[in-house]
Formats: sequence, structure tokens, C-alpha cells
Amino acid sequence: MLTAVPSHLFSAKNGRVDSEDRRSRHCPYLDTINSFSPFPTGRGLKSHAYIHSVQFSHHVFLNLHTLKFYCLPDNYEIIDSSLEDITYVLKPTFTKQQIANLDKQAKLSRAYDGTTYLPGIVGLNNIKANDYANAVLQALSNVPPLRNYFLEEDNYKNIKRPPGDIMFLLVQRFGELMRKLWNPRNFKAHVSPHEMLQAVVLCSKKTFQITKQGDGVDFLSWFLNALHSALGGTKKKKKTIVTDVFQGSMRIFTKKLPHPDLVESTFMYLTLDLPTAPLYKDEKEQLIIPQVPLFNILAKFNGITEKEYKTYKENFLKRFQLTKLPPYLIFCIKRFTKNNFFVEKNPTIVNFPITNVDLREYLSEEVQAVHKNTTYDLIANIVHDGKPSEGSYRIHVLHHGTGKWYELQDLQVTDILPQMITLSEAYIQIWKRRDNDETNQQGA
Repeated sequence: MLTAVPSHLFSAKNGRVDSEDRRSRHCPYLDTINSFSPFPTGRGLKSHAYIHSVQFSHHVFLNLHTLKFYCLPDNYEIIDSSLEDITYVLKPTFTKQQIANLDKQAKLSRAYDGTTYLPGIVGLNNIKANDYANAVLQALSNVPPLRNYFLEEDNYKNIKRPPGDIMFLLVQRFGELMRKLWNPRNFKAHVSPHEMLQAVVLCSKKTFQITKQGDGVDFLSWFLNALHSALGGTKKKKKTIVTDVFQGSMRIFTKKLPHPDLVESTFMYLTLDLPTAPLYKDEKEQLIIPQVPLFNILAKFNGITEKEYKTYKENFLKRFQLTKLPPYLIFCIKRFTKNNFFVEKNPTIVNFPITNVDLREYLSEEVQAVHKNTTYDLIANIVHDGKPSEGSYRIHVLHHGTGKWYELQDLQVTDILPQMITLSEAYIQIWKRRDNDETNQQGA
């Protein structure tokens, strides 16, 4: 696929592209374009591309940096409107009106290979063991305000960064991936995240890799904070699109001798603790998988429930109360417990409604008075299946235009009934707060 090859030039061969409306020098080879091959060098006499054009009679080349086409070995630029489809796939662009209509459209797009797809509900290649990152990226790509910000490169391309700062590469690559995932004119009904993941490996200093399974929550936490920082967010509370969308706040009460402590803190996501899973079996000697209602584990944030925390030196009690609810609220369900020897997974099923989750009771009284909207609907559900070290990730995503749910697991995209979503081992969830004009429009 074009977008998967991090090279500078492509050669084209064996096929046909209509070459009407030529605005420049006539090129006799445009009707030979069909497939693409990478060449990492320029078009000079000693370049691989030049030599290849002579040896194999492949003549049309594209510079991926300038998006200009050249004919080799003659070495002249080709300007032809029939090539616009190719450059658009490499660098899709969106008008403000197109962006505003994205969540109102239910029309399928047809890829150039003949397959149909919904823009935004698009598979991602699993290069080796990057399904944990794929699921998170697919979830974030379906958060409308975050997506809309990155679909317009002008929003961030002029942000000033210190010389040699590589973190801004994360912003650029995420923007490119968003535009490809929502491109209505893709070559295929899936996209390669290769360049995005290369930026992740580089910017995380190999903490997260393509060839080694990672933890979805760890990656989400790092990615949101890295994105916020790269966009200019600092410890001086400067806001970015990341904090505008996801950041809430809470009070943390700590009961600790000799003096109790009260701290005001912000958060990008809430960690929900599962009850300890029972080990007993039924009469058929099968382990019973326990279930717990979502509101039971949300009680951690009601300002009353105390939880014990232990350190090497002391024990203390904490309780939490929310003071600000963000437009999009992320829940991370704590399924994994780590110790010095192994990682243990809690398989408890969380029973949750898909819509109409009201979090008003988790706010203090004075905050409730100013918080008009406290009801949330689920828009993304990331699932971890299998053992901690051998498991895999998939995601359930709500397509706003059709109102239908889809399951994505790397390249596989299938529709799914909402009631099936609640049976999964949910790990990360993204909930959308209802605005005033949406309150009376939501279905059950």
C-alpha cells in the first residue's frame, strides 16, 4: 500500500490511468500506471530510480515529499489531473464543511480496489504485535473533536517547538493517520499505521514497539500525555485539544496520621478497580467468571467510599470525588495485577449500559449546581482477550452517521449488536457527554 512505504519515490507500471486534461508536457507512459515500488533515492543519473527506469522500462515516479510526478529517464515533471487521485491518497485534505458533515453521513465509500467501507471505520495492519496500539488509535480517531482538530493540518503545523525536538513527529504522524482513516477515496478499505508506529517507537524511546505486545492502558496514558506536551502543553496548565477533550478533575482525600490531606488533581482517565475474582468452580469443574455492575466500581469516586493503599512503610486510606467532568470521559478497568514474578489478569465481566450513564452523584454538591450535563453514552470499547502475555486487542466503535456499532480487530471490520458488547472483557472505554441539544435525541 502506498502509505506504508517510507520512501521518496514510486515507480509505476502495467495498467492504465486516463490522461485527459493534460496541463503540461505530454507523457506517453501515463497509461502504464498500475502498481507501485519504492526507491529511497532521488532521480539523478546514478540513482536507483533512474537505473530502474532504464532496465525495466518503468517511467513514472512520484516524489513523496513534494508530491510531484516525474518521467524517467527523460527527467521532466508530469502535471496531469488524472494523477490527483494518487496524491490525494497520500495526502488527503478536508474542508471545514466536509469535517462538519462527517458524523451526519451514512454513505459507504468505494475503494479503488472495489471494496466498500465507512470512512473512519477502517482496519489497521498488524505488522507483528501492535494490535494494542491499533485499538487505541482507532478509538481516538472516533472522538469527533480530537479527530476534527487533526483533520485540519493548519491547526497545528505552525506550533513552535525547540530545535531538535522529535516529539512533534508524533503530532504530524497522528494527523496523517487521521486523514487517511477518514479518507473517502482510499485505495483499499484499510490503512497501514506503519509511519505512525515508527514515530511511537522513536518518541517513546522503544518503550512501545511494533514487534512486542504492549499494554493498551500504558500506551493510551503515554500517548495522550506525549501528544499534549508536543502540542505545547506544559506543567503551567496550558491547554491543548487533548485536555479540552479528556481532562477532568477530582479531589483526593488521604487519611494519614498525623494529618489528613486534601489534594485537587486533574486526570485524563479514571481507573476503575475490579473486585478480587473468586477461584471456586461450578459442579462441572469450570471456573465461574464473576460479574460486577459498572456503578459498583464507579462508587470509588463518590467521595464516601474509602480504599486502602499500602507502601513499604505505611498504610493509608483514600477517597475520591469528581469536581469536573470532561466532554469525553475515559474509563480504564484495572484487569492486570503485576508483581515481581508474573502478571495476573482479572476476568470479571463489567455489566454496563451502552447509553444514559449519569455521573451526577459522583460530583460534590457545589459542583452539581454548575454542571448541567452529566449523562454519558458509550462510543468506544477496547477489549483484551486471552492471557496477559498472549492476549489480543479488539475494539467496538459507534459510527455516529449510521448509529451502528462495529467491531474492529486489526484488518477485520464487522458489524456487531450493542447487546454483544457488554459480554466482553472491557478494558478501556470512551464515553461522550451529552450536550444540551442532544439530551432529548438519544435512543436507548
